[in-house]
Amino acid sequence: MKKIDLNQVLEFITKYALFVVFVLLFIFFSVASPYFFDLYNFTNIIMQNAHLVIVVCGVALIMISGGTDLSVSYEMSLSAIIIAAGVMWWNIPIVIAVILGLITATLLGLLNGALSVRFKIHPMMITLATMTIYKGVAYLITKSQSIFNLPNSLKYLGQGRLFDVIPLSLIIMIVVMILVSLLLNKTYLGRYTYAVGSNPEAARLVGINVGLTKTVVFGIGGFLIGIGAVILLGRAGSANVLMAQGSEFDAITACVLGGIALRGGEGKLWGAVTGVFILGILSNGMQLLGLDLNAQYIAKGVLLIAAIGFDTYQKSKIHLKKEK
Repeated sequence: MKKIDLNQVLEFITKYALFVVFVLLFIFFSVASPYFFDLYNFTNIIMQNAHLVIVVCGVALIMISGGTDLSVSYEMSLSAIIIAAGVMWWNIPIVIAVILGLITATLLGLLNGALSVRFKIHPMMITLATMTIYKGVAYLITKSQSIFNLPNSLKYLGQGRLFDVIPLSLIIMIVVMILVSLLLNKTYLGRYTYAVGSNPEAARLVGINVGLTKTVVFGIGGFLIGIGAVILLGRAGSANVLMAQGSEFDAITACVLGGIALRGGEGKLWGAVTGVFILGILSNGMQLLGLDLNAQYIAKGVLLIAAIGFDTYQKSKIHLKKEK
């Protein structure tokens, strides 16, 4: 009888760690809760996380380029507030208000990228500052109020179903994933994004405009964050400053969990999207087991530490192989 090679088993687990975690969580909650393994519950998980998948597509682009965006939650809330206030307070047609919200999110992303490039400061520090600015602007617009009673046509974007069957948010999510995947894998901008994130100086030497690439990527990321905000606004049916609070943590955790390197230049979109659904299954399963938000925060924090540790372990293995 052939002996099992433990090294091969460990290598397999390491290579497919994300898939292994996903399957183990799925099996655990299917056994632990009679309500988890249910079509309605799976649909609920998808609809709850569709906006986050779209946001993660934008954050993944930014991280692959070597950046970080900590202002995600207030980019989302500010653009959603622009839409809601436009419709409810300023009498702007819904289509125009949505376009204004998307333009706002894109400009906020471009501002993050441009400031980082102009002042040669890491995007983490820039977006930490702009996060408080966007939050302050959102409070000024709303005067700390929530905007309720949004029209059904606006809520349809987050709650509607095509032919009363397929969630519209799922369709938008899949379209965004396909387009971003094509951008990363089939366009010059995608190749430039990986190159700039991997080694900015080498990218500059081969003729890539590093500053422009980073700024454009932040702008695209902002636009995708804006789409996520529209979906979240429609699903929530109201807007307030704290509506997307914590989204930046979930997005970055999903990306790191999915293999997007913190230093940039590495990672695949499918991994980041899988990371979103790992977090989604974790939250959903813990809710079904009666565990509160505090327990979910702890679990997500542990996952992030584990993902960072795994990323560090992978880098050290690669480094040791190069030395040999």
